[in-house]
Amino acid sequence: MSTYAFPFTSELPGEPAPEFDLLRARQPVTRVRLPTGDEAWLVTGYEANRIVLSDARFSRALTTRPDAPRLQPIPSDPSSLVSMDPPDHTRLRRLVNPAFGNRRVAALQPVIERKVEDLVDAMVEEGPPADLVSRLAGPLPIAVICELLGVPARDRSRISGWVGIMLSLTRFPPPQVAAARAELKDYLASLVAAKRDEPADDLLSELIAARDSGGRLSEEELVMMGTTVLAGGFLSTASEIALSFLCLFRHPDQLDLLVKCPELLDSAVDELLRYNALTTGGGLLRIATEDVELGGVRIRAGEAVLPAISAANRDPGVFPDAHRFDVTRAENPHLTFGLGFHYCLGARLARSELELALAVTLRKLPRLGPAVPVERLPVQDGQLIRGLAELPVTW
Repeated sequence: MSTYAFPFTSELPGEPAPEFDLLRARQPVTRVRLPTGDEAWLVTGYEANRIVLSDARFSRALTTRPDAPRLQPIPSDPSSLVSMDPPDHTRLRRLVNPAFGNRRVAALQPVIERKVEDLVDAMVEEGPPADLVSRLAGPLPIAVICELLGVPARDRSRISGWVGIMLSLTRFPPPQVAAARAELKDYLASLVAAKRDEPADDLLSELIAARDSGGRLSEEELVMMGTTVLAGGFLSTASEIALSFLCLFRHPDQLDLLVKCPELLDSAVDELLRYNALTTGGGLLRIATEDVELGGVRIRAGEAVLPAISAANRDPGVFPDAHRFDVTRAENPHLTFGLGFHYCLGARLARSELELALAVTLRKLPRLGPAVPVERLPVQDGQLIRGLAELPVTW
């Protein structure tokens, strides 16, 4: 069996690399060499992805071992929620679930909507053209996640810089990635100390109370929970918002339909989440805890497995005419937010931000369109998340 160099190169932002289609048809479980030099099994079919994402035989915790295969420059942090297996994962997840539940997200919706309106109004006041990334897609998610966590607005730019480095594949050297993680954790440790003296109505204060009153998490877990929420809570959402507008610009008939029929927004959001290839592959690396048969291949205990969610979301066996973007698509069981106990903690919040960013912007600017040919926009290589550096628009 051939071993392919990974990640694959995509010619267009938001589009999965063509190798995914070829492998899903011919070798749905195949060997790849990662940027670190380690090897893993890449899984491209929908049903096999469901197994990897939900089966306890594929462990996240084992990826934190110093000698474990890894996708990114430095090992995963063992105190991070996304790097844990049950029962530790279950214990910490219960502490933060309420902050991302239906009630909290519903309470945040008016705040998110006002923020989108303010950002769009400021953009309109200055007049076209404008960069949708720096004026809307970027500022919205970091403002929301910092408010939820209790991070001062003045520190957003520093946090954005650290997280951008932490989500590197090859763009930054390992020492710089490690330094960014350490600096963000030091910052949050200082913020925790300040909030112990002056607690507020925010997630970090709630976690401090859980730590100090019942010892339900360690100090390291407390700090790392803030790091995890920040690292996963805004850059992916910001990139998804930008790629969603780009996708609509590439499909003007679907954009026109959505503007004329805003009741299609719910199905359009699911289709955008399915269609956009947000990352190099989609899922987090796992380690097999025992020998497993998957897709006709025997995966040995200790070997790494990478679920390619971007490929699974274009599986024609599950999604008819899978490469067609259709805002009216009814059945849409995409795997963008994962599956099982590692289902994305912030899925409701991210979905709400994307929905309101689209709804408010298209209501205020129904003639929004690209200010440059969309085929000229480059793919962001070297990063785990492949967003857009800029998206010039006019109206």
